[in-house]
Amino acid sequence: MDIREYIDTKRKLVDSALERHLPREKGSLAEHVKAMRYSLFAGGKRVRPILCLAAAESLKDFNNYFPETVMLTACALECIHTYSLIHDDLPAMDDDNLRRGKPTNHKVFGEAAAILAGDSLLTYAFELLSSETVQDFSAQDRLTIISLISRAVGPEGMVGGQFLDLTHEGKEVGYDMLREIHSRKTGALITASVQTGAVLGSSTPEQFQALSLFGVQIGLAFQIIDDLLNVEGTPEQLGKAAGSDAARNKATYPALFGVADARKKADEAVKEALAALDGFDERAAMLRELARYIISRKR
Repeated sequence: MDIREYIDTKRKLVDSALERHLPREKGSLAEHVKAMRYSLFAGGKRVRPILCLAAAESLKDFNNYFPETVMLTACALECIHTYSLIHDDLPAMDDDNLRRGKPTNHKVFGEAAAILAGDSLLTYAFELLSSETVQDFSAQDRLTIISLISRAVGPEGMVGGQFLDLTHEGKEVGYDMLREIHSRKTGALITASVQTGAVLGSSTPEQFQALSLFGVQIGLAFQIIDDLLNVEGTPEQLGKAAGSDAARNKATYPALFGVADARKKADEAVKEALAALDGFDERAAMLRELARYIISRKR
């Protein structure tokens, strides 16, 4: 199986689980649920849940069947990521009109409804993670997963990174702050996606540490490529406006280092990510290919 086939297979698996677990558009909250589902099923790549599944598979053979806790974790990661995009697009944040080639949530449903849709997706993610009906993993493992994701999403992670990103627009930013902004805003949830997969794959402490390093490095590579695509990509490729980072004078890798050196840094990050997997066998093949895919993606 090549990497594109693997991604497509896992994406369909995640989409099926999301469809199964998300609330339906009915009753008095039909419009609210419609707003949640609008962004969740707008054509996302499902990178974070796929990383979780691939990390778990790098340690354990699931024989093409993932226990329910694994799929609930994957769904929760995508719900959280989608919430962050809805809020990121708001006029008070990045003020974007397009996401994944479609009007952003607040353009369709209004700002208040978009905020609430994001709030519900974030909160519902933890309902999925703490579901009492699932008994296929220990309570300690599930608590560890909740803790990892909570830390990655809160002030020490994504939300803190979003705050730093906004408050440093238009300012001169050095490398240390640039790295901090993006390791929190983008890298933290990507790292947690890999770490949760490690927990679900029953990793040893050494394996968990190696996969954590892998997650940190691909999170860095992912962000640098995002920055480069914003400079070099087209709206048709990206499904959103190109050149918006420069227009808002955001702290980015191309702005600080230039396009060529930024790309070198992305390449170096992927090399370090792959080196972190040196002790893993062929079960980590797709995880390695995902790292290479991240560096070559066009959207």
